[in-house]
Amino acid sequence: MTIWKKFAVLVFSFAAASSVYAQDDIVLKDQHPVNYMVKQGDTLWDIASRFLRDPWRWPDIWYVNPQIENPHLIYPGDEVVLTYKDGKPQLELRRAGAAPAAPGSADTTRTVKLSPEIRRQPLGEAVPVVPVEAISQFFSRPSVVRPGELDGAAYIVSSQEAHLIAGLGDKIYVRGLPESGPVRFNIVRAGKTYADRDGVALGVEALHVGEAVVRKFGDPATLEIVSLNREALVGDKLMVADERGADFDFVPHVPDSEINARVISLVDGLSRFGQYQVVVVGAGKEQGINRGHVLAVYQSGGTVRDKVVKESASLVALPDERVGYLMVFRVFDKVSYGLVMKSERDMRLFDSVRKP
Repeated sequence: MTIWKKFAVLVFSFAAASSVYAQDDIVLKDQHPVNYMVKQGDTLWDIASRFLRDPWRWPDIWYVNPQIENPHLIYPGDEVVLTYKDGKPQLELRRAGAAPAAPGSADTTRTVKLSPEIRRQPLGEAVPVVPVEAISQFFSRPSVVRPGELDGAAYIVSSQEAHLIAGLGDKIYVRGLPESGPVRFNIVRAGKTYADRDGVALGVEALHVGEAVVRKFGDPATLEIVSLNREALVGDKLMVADERGADFDFVPHVPDSEINARVISLVDGLSRFGQYQVVVVGAGKEQGINRGHVLAVYQSGGTVRDKVVKESASLVALPDERVGYLMVFRVFDKVSYGLVMKSERDMRLFDSVRKP
């Protein structure tokens, strides 16, 4: 089954609230449209970016037309319209064939505000929050473990017919498993070590080799490889498989507390990056990072020598400049994966990451 069939689209669950919005600081984008017709390939972030300076504020001004069946999902062909209520902006969905609310009815004056609740619904043709193809592989494949965590993990001691390499369907012999318990395991291999700018290790990438199922417990235990991304080797480690699968249920939002971190790795190995590239941030659960957090990326302004006041020959620190935004979509203890949502210019390794 493809990731698109498995994908559970994020839908906002709206709860009725008073007509007072907490949106005094919402700023519309310069030269914003009055309306926009949704097209195939759009994302909610793209659509929000057409209207708002800060796209993650979309939920704060979203109005649900109660006359529209299932207004929580947006589809190609729908129209998003900017209107005003009591002088404040709101975005409304209009769908072809949907009956408009009767003028003067209670429905036309009722306002609703998003709650952070989430419900799963099949994707169909609905517009996703972000480009799913850009992040789907990072849910089921790469994982990050604590430094040294794999050292004491169960490991492959040999394989069928004592081969050093094992393939799909082969039996492998594993030491370090308990006498009973879980029967499905991920086969992993230590990859890149993620470290901060001072060289302190924050996590180790656990490369996904494949999956194996216990056929017989013991020392060594006998397992069968049931899926494989690369050849399994003697010495590869085993971790209990997470049966939950990919979870795309997150709402873009700003952290409650201040964040002071850096981009510590680029997934593609380049020194610069831009929109829809995945980066590794040197902060995670322990620093208060959650899925859906929108963070601003800043570049150091550096220092220059003051050549005007020659007698002082002093160095002047230039201010940091914001170069874009990223959204966190997967979080580990001390590191996180983020998707670059907006790039105003080239971003670089070790750029600062802060609360917007």
